[in-house]
Amino acid sequence: MLYDITSSYFEGVYAESDIVTFGYNRDGKRGHEQMVIALLCSSEGCPVGVEVFAGNTQDASTVPEKIAQLQQDYGLKEIIFVGDRGMITHAVAQKIKGAEGLYTISALTHRQIVELLERKVVSPELFDERQIVEVLDPQDPKRRYCLCRNPQTAGQEAATRASLLKRAGAQLDKIANARRRSAVQRLGARVGRVLERSKMSKFIQWQVIDGRLSWNFDQDKIAAEALFDGCYIVSSELPREKMAAAEVVASYKKLGLVEEAFRNLKTVQLEVRPVFHKTDDRIRSHVFLCTLAYYLQWHFKQRLEPFFAADGSNKNGEWTLRNVIERLAAIRQEKILMAGVEFHKVTTPQADQQRILDYLQIRL
Repeated sequence: MLYDITSSYFEGVYAESDIVTFGYNRDGKRGHEQMVIALLCSSEGCPVGVEVFAGNTQDASTVPEKIAQLQQDYGLKEIIFVGDRGMITHAVAQKIKGAEGLYTISALTHRQIVELLERKVVSPELFDERQIVEVLDPQDPKRRYCLCRNPQTAGQEAATRASLLKRAGAQLDKIANARRRSAVQRLGARVGRVLERSKMSKFIQWQVIDGRLSWNFDQDKIAAEALFDGCYIVSSELPREKMAAAEVVASYKKLGLVEEAFRNLKTVQLEVRPVFHKTDDRIRSHVFLCTLAYYLQWHFKQRLEPFFAADGSNKNGEWTLRNVIERLAAIRQEKILMAGVEFHKVTTPQADQQRILDYLQIRL
C-alpha cells in the first residue's frame, strides 16, 4: 500500500482536488539487485507517499492502480496527475482514460510530435520562445497541446548533435580512406557499428562502391531537425477554465521537485543506498524511514527559506542545510554537579543558533 506519511496534513490541504506528481526511480546498476521506488509528491514537492516494487515492475502495471488508490484513500474528487513521458505512456493513458475526476499532464515523446507534424496539427513556426502556443487536436478536441521552446536547451541539443556528427564523420572517413578494399558485408558491419554508437544514422547517407565506402551528411534532414531544437509539447485534457496553458506547462515543470526528492534520497544527507537488508518488509521499512527523513527535511527547508534568502543566492553564501544542522548539533544538554546537586542544563544558544531556532519555531 501507499505508506501514509501524514494523512491529516494531506487531507487538510487537498480536500477537493490538487496536483500530484508521481515518479519512479531505477538506478540500472549492473551486478546488483534492483528495486523500484515510487514516490508521490504534492504540487509543492512535499512527499506524501512512497512504495517499493520489484525491480522488474513496469509503470503500466502500477500507475492506474495507484491513481485509483489515491482517490479512494484520500477522498479526492479530482486529481491532476503529472507524469513524465516514460510514465504516462499510450498503454497507461488507455487504462486510465475515462476515469472520473482524473486529469493528466505529460509531455509528448519525439515520435508523438512527429505524428502531429505528419497530421499537420502542429508546425515548426508555432514554437515560440516568448509565449506558449496552444493547439487542439481535431481527432480529440478535449486534448490540448501546449507548444514551448527553450533557447538554452536548443543550444545544448544543437551542440550535442554537432559533436556526434563530427565524431561519426571522423570514424566514417577513417573507414572510407582505408587502403584496402573490403567486401560490402564487412564495410556495412563497420558502418553499422559507427552509426549505432552515434545514433546519427538518420542524418548520414552512405553506400559501398567498388569495395570502398562513400558517404555524406543529409543536410536537409539536419536542417529540419534543427528547427525543433529546444522544442517540446506538454499535453493535457484539462479544460481551459480549470487551468490556463501557462499553468499546465508550469505544473509539468514541477516534476523537477520529484527529481530533487530522489536526489536527496539517494545522495545528499539521506543516502537510501546501499540497503543492508534481505527481507522485503525490512527493505520497505528502510525506504519509508528515508522518505520520512526527507519529509522532515522538506519542512525544515521550508521554514528556513527566509533565513537562506537573507544569506544571498550566490555561491559564497555562508549557510547551507548541512552547516545549519552542524550549528544546531553544537547545542548540548550538559550534566552539572553543584554543591552536591546534579542537574541538566541546555547550553545557551549563540546568536546565529538562536536565529535558526526562531525560524524553525523551536523553543528550548
